[in-house]
Amino acid sequence: MNLVLLGPPGAGKGTLAGLLVEQHDLLHISTGDLLREEMKNGSELGLEAKSYVEKGELVPDLLVTQLLAKKVKTSSPDKGYMLDGFPRTKAQAESLDEILNEIQRPLDLAVYMDATMEVIISRITGRRVAPKSGKVYHIVNRPPKQEGICDVSGEELIQRPDDNEETVRRRMDVYLKNTLPIVEYYESKGILVKVDGDKDSEKLLPELNDIFNEQAKLN
Repeated sequence: MNLVLLGPPGAGKGTLAGLLVEQHDLLHISTGDLLREEMKNGSELGLEAKSYVEKGELVPDLLVTQLLAKKVKTSSPDKGYMLDGFPRTKAQAESLDEILNEIQRPLDLAVYMDATMEVIISRITGRRVAPKSGKVYHIVNRPPKQEGICDVSGEELIQRPDDNEETVRRRMDVYLKNTLPIVEYYESKGILVKVDGDKDSEKLLPELNDIFNEQAKLN
């Protein structure tokens, strides 16, 4: 199964991605991780990407798409992949499809986690982080054993500066503006699957498993 995971900040993509990778043995390809890996390895594409990063510029769409295609192409053909964090625009989605079709590893599904603003705000504003251990909590959904204190390091939990309602609403406006055309694009291709992003990821997993099984029968 080859898929792309789409969803706004706070929809639970990270949790669901982890569950899908574990259960279906998928190659999880995160754009940020991939860029860091290629730059660290000093590959030709990695060095080109590094030249933009060092100047504080965005890595061009075509270069990111080429990096993704290289990763997919060099992975086992018997193993499915899951793209996370890309594409972010319709143009990127179209470019990505062209390259994936060229290497004969096209997408089977685009999974869109459709979450409401109310739930997203609740999830993000309730998030608390331990600066040293990096462990993430939520004041309602995943509280620490002792209020305000990390279970692992014993340090005081903090709220990230951007985890406030005003910033969340602003980020969502930008996200929806860029992402809705991608959703419509994959919908027109007949590979879009919408799931309820308001649900916990653990509850979404059985639904997606059923969808994957149906897709496997078609293939």
